[in-house]
Amino acid sequence: MAALKLISHKLCPYVQRAVIALHEKGVPFERIDIDLANKPDWFLKISPLGKVPVLVVTGDDGKEVALFESNVICEYIEETQGGAKLHPQDALTRAEHRAWMEFGSAILGDLWGLETATDAATFESKRQAVAAKFVRVEAALGAGPFFAGDRFSLVDAVFAPVFRYFDLFDQLTDLAVFTHTPKLRAWRSALAQQPSVRRAVSPDYPALLHAFLVGHRAHMLKLAA
Repeated sequence: MAALKLISHKLCPYVQRAVIALHEKGVPFERIDIDLANKPDWFLKISPLGKVPVLVVTGDDGKEVALFESNVICEYIEETQGGAKLHPQDALTRAEHRAWMEFGSAILGDLWGLETATDAATFESKRQAVAAKFVRVEAALGAGPFFAGDRFSLVDAVFAPVFRYFDLFDQLTDLAVFTHTPKLRAWRSALAQQPSVRRAVSPDYPALLHAFLVGHRAHMLKLAA
């Protein structure tokens, strides 16, 4: 079995999806957190985009291969590791899941804009964009508890870090993005209780996220004042 090292940042939601997938499959790995504001030279050499996560795979011959892009990493984990299957067997359903994983990434893009907005107009624009996307997700959900029913999938691994943001956001202000999405609220609750999701971040995650908002002079903090 190849040895796995996951190059990480404590706040990165894309890292979290890879960590969740590894935990769901029970795969041992080494997690190495770096400071993205002061990227080590060794990291820049193996990450063409200068982003995390990077999964360094060491084969039996000792050769290291660095994989980048979170969805690529998750697909590799699914295809090469044992444990629970995180993708559907049916090709069409599997493609559908991959599409929703991309949609989850699009929501993360809006969330970045939401949490870093420093003025009311930008903040409200991003809040509406997030809310509109959540309505689309609500329409795709079934009976739960997970995206595709009883079985946890990679779509769940993608959306769990999305929902985690709101654990802090909800303490600051009512963003009203889950008001008309009861299935989404139930899904969020189920994912929050999943052991792999809980283990994907360190205990200081809420404090680090709050410090991030402070550092970006986030408009959201003004709403909490």
